[in-house]
Amino acid sequence: MKPASTAQQARTAALIGNPNTGKSTLFGALSGVRQRVGNYPGVTVEKKLGWMTHRGRRWTLVDLPGTYSLAPRSPDEMVAIDVLLGRREDVPPIDVVLCVVDASNLERNLYLLSQVLEFGRPVVVALTMTDVGESRGMVVLAERLARNLGVPVVPVRADKKLGLEVLRKALEAAADHSPVPTESPFPESFRAEVETLGATLSEGNGAVPAPRYLVERLLLDTGGYFEAHMLEEKGQTSLRDALKDTRARLAASGCPIPAVEAISRYGWVAKVVDGVVTRPTEAPVTLGDRIDSLLTHRFWGTLILAITMLIMFNAVFSWAQWPMEAVENGVKGLSGLVETHLPEGALRDLLAQGVIGGIGAVVIFIPQIMILFFFLAILEDCGYLARAAFLMDRLMSRVGLSGKSFIPLLSSFACAIPGVMATRVIENRRDRLTTIMVAPLMSCSARLPVYTLLIAAFIPNERFLGGLLGLRGLTLASMYLLGILVAAAAALVFKRTLLKGDAPPFVMELPSYKWPSSGVVVHRTLQGGWSFIYRAGTLILAVSIVMWAALYYPRLSPSAAAPLLAEQERLRAQKTAVELKGTDAEKEQLRNALIVVSDRLEGTQKRQSFLGRAGRLIEPAVRPLGWDWRIGSAVLASFPAREVVVASLGVIFDIGESEDGDRRLSQTLRASTWQGTSRPLFNTPVALSIMVFFALCAQCASTLAVIRRETGHWGWSALSFTYMTLLAYLGALATYQVGMLFLP
Repeated sequence: MKPASTAQQARTAALIGNPNTGKSTLFGALSGVRQRVGNYPGVTVEKKLGWMTHRGRRWTLVDLPGTYSLAPRSPDEMVAIDVLLGRREDVPPIDVVLCVVDASNLERNLYLLSQVLEFGRPVVVALTMTDVGESRGMVVLAERLARNLGVPVVPVRADKKLGLEVLRKALEAAADHSPVPTESPFPESFRAEVETLGATLSEGNGAVPAPRYLVERLLLDTGGYFEAHMLEEKGQTSLRDALKDTRARLAASGCPIPAVEAISRYGWVAKVVDGVVTRPTEAPVTLGDRIDSLLTHRFWGTLILAITMLIMFNAVFSWAQWPMEAVENGVKGLSGLVETHLPEGALRDLLAQGVIGGIGAVVIFIPQIMILFFFLAILEDCGYLARAAFLMDRLMSRVGLSGKSFIPLLSSFACAIPGVMATRVIENRRDRLTTIMVAPLMSCSARLPVYTLLIAAFIPNERFLGGLLGLRGLTLASMYLLGILVAAAAALVFKRTLLKGDAPPFVMELPSYKWPSSGVVVHRTLQGGWSFIYRAGTLILAVSIVMWAALYYPRLSPSAAAPLLAEQERLRAQKTAVELKGTDAEKEQLRNALIVVSDRLEGTQKRQSFLGRAGRLIEPAVRPLGWDWRIGSAVLASFPAREVVVASLGVIFDIGESEDGDRRLSQTLRASTWQGTSRPLFNTPVALSIMVFFALCAQCASTLAVIRRETGHWGWSALSFTYMTLLAYLGALATYQVGMLFLP
């Protein structure tokens, strides 16, 4: 019995389980909105902490990454082990482990539980998916399972809040008592060798005993990450020889490494489930099976996937209209407030144009981004995205990849950075590098503001099929499709040149269908929106200010500005007299003359600014794309991050400054002309050219840095930037030149 603790003493529970067991739903049900998401220091894996209160005691809940086994292959996968061993300073020591077990896949889930029990922590099992098992004719006797395991087993339905109070009581009781020793599933000869090897490690480490589980992993992990990590950490050249000799003795005694682990653990699982699970003589055809026969069908499944994507992209436009208008009005009001209360000068221009104008031009797209994340969260939580991966495997195998690459590529639709990091699940190095090189081609959320701005301004709002589909939604979907098709072609080229190799086999579990958890969906939607806001408040703010300064300085010399300023003053003097006695036609003519002079003055200032000079320098190269120096300057400024281009355009084209002081950026772009002429600068081919460029370019410094870190060499980042920029230029060139032949 542990010493009694006070009601104020906090405790910590770690949640662990296989993917698709309902662990995230249970975590959300226990913690509610009291959650925080970040990253574990030193690694890229997500850290999710939550809090709950039970009987006056505060509990910290640590949601560990979903895993099938505690056999680490990377620093990210080592996180769960370090947390369970209490070796991470950023996580409180674990008082009890809550292992989430899927009742419909009991044997596979108990494999992980057998590893968790070896840590010697108090354990409680949350039995989920009991309704799924029952729909298949399965009956799991929870009380008998608890007796066989020697730990509490609590059936729960987190989505319906069933069993949560019983689970909280079980956690409290388990934390108050010492864990019951669990017999190792390994043979006696293996356990003896582990003891011997542990003593060897202790002798070389100041007589500090190594955790038994780590000694087992070191022995079982032949030539993998963990063995290399431990050998480097211990710094013992003799340890490698000791491992080799130990493995040879075990193989001779009938315990071959690493097969002995699967044999031993599944043998233990068979004993545990004996008499616990009752199955029908014939597996019934469930509703999920019937749905799968449709959703995974070669033709109908692909058609449904395409329709689902089209619905999602159309919703991005139709649902976001009124919240975007609300955001726009707020930005306009703030900008007007600044212009009203500050005198003319650099500070007012900086705040109104550089800060509010730049950031406001991006923040307005947050509703659309959150709608995109909302759909992705629903599709993932209900189990549909795994079916999409299965369907995509047929296509990806033709370009030398497998369905394992689908999840990283899908993650790249939100952001290429987690997509690149998610390639760690791909064991084959060539396939991993190929996936990394094509992941940035997926249209991430940073491209969405560019697409929606230009589509809303230059693509007609035509509707089809009784209003179900719109031309704007189809155009948006085509940008995403373009990235997918080019990524497939690029992967095929890489797999046949630099990274030759056969497509690996694809094995993936299809999770059971379930209603999406509202808490999980809301959390992921808000998290996606906040991530974009955070970028808008940091990187985009910094670039907007730099952009404003690059356009504002150096100022026109007095001699260069004098003629235009004199003309402006002359017209202003005339305006006073005309306003009193002139006709409406004379007033309109004078207002137009003032606008022309102001535009010439502003245009002259921008052309000779730092950014204007850079834009004019590259203008000959971008003219074939239908761009002038202003578009070229905005594209140059956006190379650190794609989403900056909208803020850059807002600064360059003076968003919010016109005779009525109240026009949107899209209206300003539609009214823009080639300087010195009346020819419109923007039209449909130009808008499509810009969108294609951003669909294919590698304008994200953070992604390039992550590629370097994941590949270990700047050469791969340089190759990614070079080939994608070349593709973007050629794609934009072809789009504009061909578009001018057919489109207005």
